[in-house]
Amino acid sequence: QVQLVESGGGLVQPGGSLRLSCAASGFIASIYTMGWYRQAPGKQRELVADITSGGVTNYADSQKGRFTIYRDNAKNTVYLQMNSLKPEDTAVYYCNAKHVILKTNYWGQGTQVTVSS
Repeated sequence: QVQLVESGGGLVQPGGSLRLSCAASGFIASIYTMGWYRQAPGKQRELVADITSGGVTNYADSQKGRFTIYRDNAKNTVYLQMNSLKPEDTAVYYCNAKHVILKTNYWGQGTQVTVSS
């Protein structure tokens, strides 16, 4: 059974930090591109960052310099370290695993991040 289980969300003040984790199971996560997306109320889901199986990272412009994505293939886990958080970062954050050649795309259930004073 394929599962992506996110954790680490919560309420944080502006300027604070959070680290999100996504634990993958039921498939060989190490060969997948893993990513984080987010969806704010009334907005479309958007890419935050992703990391290929080879460790190449890609970030949305608004996250560059503040967020860091990394993975631990031994633990089948991908992380998103978020620093200098802003109220506009408030959203549900979703973990994603995709493999273009295998044509598979998996999603987690999401974790809420709220940035507010």
